[in-house]
Amino acid sequence: MELKTNYQYTYFIHPFVIKEGKYQKYILKMLRDKDFKLKTFQKEKDLKLYQYFLPKTREFLFSSFSFGNSKLKKLEELPEETKAAIISKYPCNIFEYRIKKDIQGKVDDKKGIFFTISKIEIICFETGICFLVIKTNIEDANSFTNVLNFNYKFRDINGEEGLHAYDNIRLQTNNFTSAETFRSFIRKITGSNLDAMKLDIDTERFLTYSYICIDQEAWNSTSEFEKIAHHYIRFANVLPADNSRKLEEEKITTISNWKYAKLALSKLGVMLFSSSEDMNNYTILPDEFENQYLYTYIINLYKKIYLKKIELKLKDQRKVKKARREFIEFTKNLWIREITDDEVGTMLNHRISETLELEKLYNQVKNKYDILYKDLNIEKNKTTTIIIAIILVSSLVFNILNFIVLMRQ
Repeated sequence: MELKTNYQYTYFIHPFVIKEGKYQKYILKMLRDKDFKLKTFQKEKDLKLYQYFLPKTREFLFSSFSFGNSKLKKLEELPEETKAAIISKYPCNIFEYRIKKDIQGKVDDKKGIFFTISKIEIICFETGICFLVIKTNIEDANSFTNVLNFNYKFRDINGEEGLHAYDNIRLQTNNFTSAETFRSFIRKITGSNLDAMKLDIDTERFLTYSYICIDQEAWNSTSEFEKIAHHYIRFANVLPADNSRKLEEEKITTISNWKYAKLALSKLGVMLFSSSEDMNNYTILPDEFENQYLYTYIINLYKKIYLKKIELKLKDQRKVKKARREFIEFTKNLWIREITDDEVGTMLNHRISETLELEKLYNQVKNKYDILYKDLNIEKNKTTTIIIAIILVSSLVFNILNFIVLMRQ
């Protein structure tokens, strides 16, 4: 049975890394780009975000929450170089792309899948770890098949030419006349992929963060979820509609805190599958998913990449001291801290952490840190012993010479 959808959107997330020591320069570049605007947050207009995150995490992600109107105004009036120097010290900065009109596009799939790009943001952390976030909507999205095929194809739009099906995607706008031009736009934002590749980050395939609300006739009090479970598994694993893989073997983590909604977690992304049987699923939940839960996902992705970055530095003797300091600060300020008191948010945070295997990665880095710390102490003790031995020998020689002089007198 072909599913009908009532509402959907998909965020595609592309992590990238700014070269060490070039972060302030990158922030200045963004400030000078008239197509981008620094995003600020205020308690009144972003109340749900403010209430969801605990104070320390809120300050980490959204420093501007603590700004008053006068501070925001003064910051805006500063020269760009000064402004870049100041905000590059904030833990996180978010830039939004000024889309004059939703970017329209089409996937050449049979009759065609028309879509729009309604939001583009860049989330940058002080460590140089950044995320390009692109929100898409399918026009006339009443076909579940179209959603599956679109998500499957668009996530590879940044792939190497000839290896993926991005050539079937057409962006119909003056800004981006083709998929290739859109890839150039992405490269302009992210720069070289070299540093990302060193951290083993996939720079060709977007992470997929998708919401869908299907029509209630397919999932309600009389039509059980089990009848459409195979559709959910395809959606959760970002598979095309004609997928022939054995779906029962797919490994996904499911959160079922709602009667008519299921949230799937995998290494490929986060997917929320819901039914319009519950009004909450097309009124409140979509907003929570693209705000509170999205940033919960982003902060966990950040933890994973930052741990990889520290691990890489620990292998370089020239950077070991800095890496040790960064690891201590990360543990103290981010790793051991809960990010929210929200019940669903807390569960989601822990499940994302498990899916991304953050605990395993953290322990790997900690083991390297412990070994280096032990070796450093052994080296220090060895050095101290040698210095003491030299002092004792020198003292002995000096005493002998004094004794010889005294004997000659």
